[in-house]
Amino acid sequence: MDEGNNKKGTTTLGLVCKDGVVLATEKRATKGHMISHKDTKKLFQVTDNVGMTIAGLVADGQALTRYLRSEAELYELKRKKTMSVEATTTLLSNIMMGRRMFPYFVGLIIGGVDGGDKGKVYSVDALGGAIADDYVAEGSGSQFVYGVLEDHYDKDIDTDKGIELAVLSLLVSSSRDSASGDGIKVAKITDEGFEEIEDEKIHEIINDIRERKNLPAL
Repeated sequence: MDEGNNKKGTTTLGLVCKDGVVLATEKRATKGHMISHKDTKKLFQVTDNVGMTIAGLVADGQALTRYLRSEAELYELKRKKTMSVEATTTLLSNIMMGRRMFPYFVGLIIGGVDGGDKGKVYSVDALGGAIADDYVAEGSGSQFVYGVLEDHYDKDIDTDKGIELAVLSLLVSSSRDSASGDGIKVAKITDEGFEEIEDEKIHEIINDIRERKNLPAL
């Protein structure tokens, strides 16, 4: 996805927990083999109950985030209710499909919770294909993330344990994938809304994992 001077961001993941959804990203952006930025925002709140991560071209991901947020706000103003996770994903998929000839070069994850229902996460590709699963990953380090999730994910996991698993997955990815690293951002979405986890809490989890798993720092 990244050629010339375009900034690329990877790796991202989303997983469904029994009490909500966890979304997570690392913070590195690259230009080819150069690290161009070490604090890249790839995790966004779309509505009170939906979040999105971006991997791929940073400019495309930022433009899509603004577009999706605007459409979600218009929907809420017109209908007096918040757009569901499925409806938000369908809207995003339609936006992507409308640009099939000139696609956005991104891999996206949409996740959220509709009141009283179990959380949902979807991966959305550059042509608008949307697939729901218990956990999904995007970006150059996704194969390493999937390796961790295949071993450790459990459908009965809660969001606290889900946050720890997401951090572990990105630590492993960042230790093997040169395009990933420079810190971790995590958010959880429950019936109480969207909450981005404080950096101090993430650092505590990282230090605990390093002690137990003997993994390198980001």
